[in-house]
Amino acid sequence: MKHTVSISALLATIWLANSGHYTGLLLSFGVVSVALVVWVCHRMDVVDHESQPIHLTRHLPRYYSWLVVQIIISNIDVVKRIWLGSSTISPGTRRFPVGQKTDIGRVVYANSINLTPGTISVELSDSEVLVHGLTQANLNDLDAGEMSRRVDQLEK
Repeated sequence: MKHTVSISALLATIWLANSGHYTGLLLSFGVVSVALVVWVCHRMDVVDHESQPIHLTRHLPRYYSWLVVQIIISNIDVVKRIWLGSSTISPGTRRFPVGQKTDIGRVVYANSINLTPGTISVELSDSEVLVHGLTQANLNDLDAGEMSRRVDQLEK
């Protein structure tokens, strides 16, 4: 039930923000369209804790602010290595264990790796992720486990 209320509120907010018109007729069209979409979602059985992860919502701002800082630091590192030349690049791949308990946690972890320049998730399974790094230092940073620990906190 809470997922239905959450998706209804999200759809109504998006509809109101994009509409810009608040007359009675258009608001009733909005209510009908949101109700129709929610009904279709229920018929398709796609409203659940994975498709609407409201349990992550309260931790997201803290995680996003940390991730933005990591993206900036990684960007600076990649630009520095480009300027210094190919002698500063030592690409490699490594498998890392995935400690997240849910599918969405594993996907957030793999996507966070992709968002930080210099690393990319090549393959994700239930127990590990294969990562390609621009340098061994990038892989060592992941090996330290800070990103995995932060995603674990996000899941709680």
